[in-house]
Amino acid sequence: MTRVVELVEHAPAVGVALPDDVGRALAALRIVDAAPDPYSPGRWSLRAGSKVGAVTVAVPGHGDPLTLRVVPKVPIARLFFLLGYSLDPAGAWRGGEVEVAEHRDLLPALAHAVERQVDRALRQGLLQGYRVTEETSPVVRGRIREAEQIRRRFGATLPVEVVYDDFTTDIAENRILRAAVERLLRLPGVPREVRRRLLHQRVRLADVTVPVRGRPLPEWRPSRLNARYHHALHLARAVLEDASPEHGPGGLRVEGFLFDMNRLFEDFVTVALREALRGSGRVARFQDPLHLDEARTIRMKPDLVLYGPDRTPCAVADAKYKVERPGGYPDADLYQMLAYCTALGLDEGHLVYAKGNAGHAAHRVRHAGTVLHQHALDLDQDPAGLLADVAEVAARLVDTPRV
Repeated sequence: MTRVVELVEHAPAVGVALPDDVGRALAALRIVDAAPDPYSPGRWSLRAGSKVGAVTVAVPGHGDPLTLRVVPKVPIARLFFLLGYSLDPAGAWRGGEVEVAEHRDLLPALAHAVERQVDRALRQGLLQGYRVTEETSPVVRGRIREAEQIRRRFGATLPVEVVYDDFTTDIAENRILRAAVERLLRLPGVPREVRRRLLHQRVRLADVTVPVRGRPLPEWRPSRLNARYHHALHLARAVLEDASPEHGPGGLRVEGFLFDMNRLFEDFVTVALREALRGSGRVARFQDPLHLDEARTIRMKPDLVLYGPDRTPCAVADAKYKVERPGGYPDADLYQMLAYCTALGLDEGHLVYAKGNAGHAAHRVRHAGTVLHQHALDLDQDPAGLLADVAEVAARLVDTPRV
């Protein structure tokens, strides 16, 4: 029988009796902050950080596996809005499309959402397209690969090394959906009914090649022809690309799915600011590399740099998934933003936090005059209110003066 330990994102540490192998695995994989209790052998102190979801850890020959669940502080429906908007702002997540609020845990909700979107994508049948195929054939089809024919056949006429365009369902879009379905079916904690429907989707995709685990996913490009696949593909990539441990050190078996809320919040804020600034004549760039020193040895990557029509920087912003403490936000964030402003030659910089005790604060740096803004977004409000708050931050970015 699987033992379940539940933690809350960024909540105080909890003492749990654990085998040392499991505790060390949790610490090594950085799933949570794990440390042995110096006064109680066999007990570990566990504290969840920004990663939410569920993982199961099994030690061969050491009893029942342990399932660790980390519950996000934001409601599941709101988390899916953040995810959907950062992946596809034009078709942002709508609660009416897939009922995720009925699930308290992230993994069941995610599996349910992916299955429903895959089902919608495949209702009109599998998408077909042309795929370049290279193979050895008894007949000439397409174009002969002359170099391969000489290298492999040494002048023999048959078989023939050929390359041709094959009109097939075994294309990148279907491969990505198949890989996401297979990934979810391997994870513990998927509800039985959702698992049954995922097995049905696997049958529909049976003729599609499963991408090799560990290799890059096939590339696809949005177009009018694959429009009905867009939502499913965005969610599928979230399943396949996020923090999802599958194995651990020392023969441990680790299976699960984790979202990093730091990354999710950063992606949402930068994408939402970019969308709010459309039509302003500015260009937003994410993680644009720059250097603090003249020798260009100290590298920095602000989350968002806004450039004017003349390609000069006119604003900088950084997203921080941190809740304000009674003593305020960490001073280190202000030092970092001051460095960004100095390197970019800006008089103002903007830090965007998740929630807080105040909506906005500004600090003028002594002897420099630089103003550092701290904005707080309340993630508990409805999507319209959240996007309206982002629009207010975007308006401040447009008004940022340059030195």
